[in-house]
Amino acid sequence: MGTFSVALTVQGPTGGSESVDALVDTGSTYAVLPAQLLQRMGVVRKDRMSFRLADERVVEYDLGEVVAGLDGRERTVLVVFGPDDAAPLLGAVTLELFGMSVDPLGQRLVPVEGLLKGRR
Repeated sequence: MGTFSVALTVQGPTGGSESVDALVDTGSTYAVLPAQLLQRMGVVRKDRMSFRLADERVVEYDLGEVVAGLDGRERTVLVVFGPDDAAPLLGAVTLELFGMSVDPLGQRLVPVEGLLKGRR
């Protein structure tokens, strides 16, 4: 699958927002942004979690919450405080929260239906 980026707006608790080009990465769980960007926006570190990297190393990063804007919609999402030189990433859970999936041939995001298949 080719890689592509999308415009993502993130807003911290103080209302300041930033626009970034985020690489769509379905191999990542959450959105990842440089820690210095999140700190500048006043995002609070709420948790810490282990992550396995592509080279199989396991690292720990802090998590926070931001209001993310994608394709004209907003959601409150978990975000990873990545290294300061980290490229912004848009992970699988964030895509699911927006009801979006990846069209790998068209290199774009496409809306998908949610599922409600519980028993009656």
